[in-house]
Amino acid sequence: MEHSDGMLEEFKTFVVQAAQPTVYYIPDFISEDEEAYLLEQVYKSPIPKWTQLSGRRLQNWGGLPHPKGMLAEKMPDWLQKYCDRISSLNAFSGKMANHVLVNEYKPGEGIMPHVDGPLYHPTITTISMGSHTLLDFYKPLSSTQGPGAPQTEESRYQFSLLVRPRSLLVLQDHMYQTLLHGIQLCHQDTLTDKVLNLPSAAGAAVVGDTLTRGTRVSLTIRHVPKVIKTKLFLGKK
Repeated sequence: MEHSDGMLEEFKTFVVQAAQPTVYYIPDFISEDEEAYLLEQVYKSPIPKWTQLSGRRLQNWGGLPHPKGMLAEKMPDWLQKYCDRISSLNAFSGKMANHVLVNEYKPGEGIMPHVDGPLYHPTITTISMGSHTLLDFYKPLSSTQGPGAPQTEESRYQFSLLVRPRSLLVLQDHMYQTLLHGIQLCHQDTLTDKVLNLPSAAGAAVVGDTLTRGTRVSLTIRHVPKVIKTKLFLGKK
């Protein structure tokens, strides 16, 4: 039986009710052994697989998403297992995950508020490893009210989610299509009452506590609808 937004009914207990539709936060989605294995595989990847950006470095697996279509590449077995596992939750409305973005965030690194956009099925699924982070959510610029209203991140900030190692975070609906999400460039995070999933994610932490970041590696697993099969290019110059 399926939940109304596509995920299996058994996962509705993981919905973050205080957030806008729809957030699933599933703690301990992978084990410590799985985390260690996945991190080993990430860091065994060839150096050219890494792309260095200003606030993080990343790896693309499955192809490079593009408006004209993603040229599909074979997914390595160590990632295919988790593509299959998340697809089995019906996270992508019956479609199969075919792309994984590996992000490495060292302490002090982050990413500016953004939306993932139309290249993907409107669902983000992210497995986190190594360290916690705070994922912050913002109204888009166009939704700020009043002719003289400030257009700052602070004025558009809505709330945050605490993302722990080994958890799975799923964003759909309004959370994917409308709100921007980002990670502050800082070394520590102070928990406030704006962190909406504290009851399920905090462990021994409470509002007012400060958490120190380590190096975080995330696997963002998605479905890219528009794919170009490699065989279409065979024999063409």
